[in-house]
Amino acid sequence: MRIARYIVVAATLLGVAFAAQAQQPKSRLQTILERGTLRVGTTGDFNPMSVRDTATNAYKGFDIEAMEQLAKDLGVKVEWVSTEWATLVAGITADRYDIFAGGSSLNMARAKTVAFTDPYLEAGTVPLTLKSNAAKFKSWADVNTKGTTVAVLLGTVFEEQAKQHFPQATIRSVEKPANSFQEVLAGRALVAVTSNIEASTLTQQYPSLMMVGTAKDMRNKRPFAYPVAQGDATWVIFLNNWIALKKSEGFFAALEAKYNLQ
Repeated sequence: MRIARYIVVAATLLGVAFAAQAQQPKSRLQTILERGTLRVGTTGDFNPMSVRDTATNAYKGFDIEAMEQLAKDLGVKVEWVSTEWATLVAGITADRYDIFAGGSSLNMARAKTVAFTDPYLEAGTVPLTLKSNAAKFKSWADVNTKGTTVAVLLGTVFEEQAKQHFPQATIRSVEKPANSFQEVLAGRALVAVTSNIEASTLTQQYPSLMMVGTAKDMRNKRPFAYPVAQGDATWVIFLNNWIALKKSEGFFAALEAKYNLQ
């Protein structure tokens, strides 16, 4: 009788285990593989991370290439889903896309609602000047001098950062539609302060501009990571493993070099 009782208990526990397993939701990774497509939300308005060509409606940029590689490694196709920064989180929680890619910085406000992968890139603040001033401004210390006018966009984090890093300089705050780099181009300021992401685009668009130092000297660093839905450890672990592998293979370093982010 005792053996029979043990068998009944064991069978019951096994049944509970199978039932619990059956009730577990399918991981997003499995869904993507079965569907054959990776749905990627992107804005197309953050050069060089994600840019949409209005003529062809096609996307290009750092994160666009990264997602194309991710889809290739998954053996699926990419399905681009146009979104806005204001609805980025809502798009994830509403299951409109599997991942957002387009230069999203990791911050605690978003982390309350969505999950983030491991960081794949660091962004930060850099000074810009004219190439004709290269001999004068070789480092951040060279900017922090009396007689140096530093342009920043009024009300941005760069305004506060400039005051913090360059207390000896004169800070010139400009309002939209004006921009800090335009003050440098017009000769009304010697230096402008912006993100290294924007700086990489501006130095290509305006060959007379250059970054003071290199991106390795940038300050106020913040990590970029890919936002995904919370509650799916399998999908997050897969993405983290993919990021680690691509970093070790030099994939992300090559993209940083291609888009002048190093």
